[in-house]
Amino acid sequence: MAKARVLAKTGKRTSVSGTVSRPARHGRFGRLIRGVLLALIVAVLAGYLFCCLALVMLRWVDPWTTSVQMERRVQAIVHHTPYRKRYQPVPLSRISINLQHATIAAEDGRFYQHHGIDWQAVDKVVQEDLEEGRVGRGGSTITQQLVKNLFATTARSWLRKGFEFTLAPVAEIILGKQRILDLYLNVIEWGPGIYGAEAAAENYYHTSAARLTREQSAHLAAIIPNPRHRKPGRMNDYSDEILLRMREMGW
Repeated sequence: MAKARVLAKTGKRTSVSGTVSRPARHGRFGRLIRGVLLALIVAVLAGYLFCCLALVMLRWVDPWTTSVQMERRVQAIVHHTPYRKRYQPVPLSRISINLQHATIAAEDGRFYQHHGIDWQAVDKVVQEDLEEGRVGRGGSTITQQLVKNLFATTARSWLRKGFEFTLAPVAEIILGKQRILDLYLNVIEWGPGIYGAEAAAENYYHTSAARLTREQSAHLAAIIPNPRHRKPGRMNDYSDEILLRMREMGW
């Protein structure tokens, strides 16, 4: 009884046996949650810092690989499928102006007007998604697609979209338009294991990226949204639309 009175006076909620009280357990759990959240914040900030430093380096150096290229390698290992990587970066000056124009016309018509995010396209996509009852469809700029290829994966998620949205303007500041287009045309997929315009030109037309014609360029640009399943020779309708867009844009 005396011990109980002492405990009552001190206000400590603990049992005679010395076991930890419920508030103490809740306190430890709260500290654990705060620690985990702090670790996640530090990890995210460290990841962004790494990406920013990598972008600075990529102003002058071509990447030896990308996250999407590594993703495809892992998928081939997991599924026990053959995988041959063809990747040969070349300067933008050695990529046909036809392919440059066709790619912009097909993927990002306002490439030279926006600063990484095309808010007009975003608004249009959001409105269409709301009308059709779906979310997460398209609307990415060339800059956002480059960020995805360099640092993320092809898995669709709001997390990846948020990553693209926040890093794309940084890429615009660090790299500039021409280097962004240069990297984009050199690292994106153009077919299973085919990365970059040079490998695509050789694989589909047995020529170099510098020698691609308007028609060949339009057919190649037409497969960019789904390069592992589309074939340039089967994209006549869409390639005609891309050629029309090029003419409307003065190219």
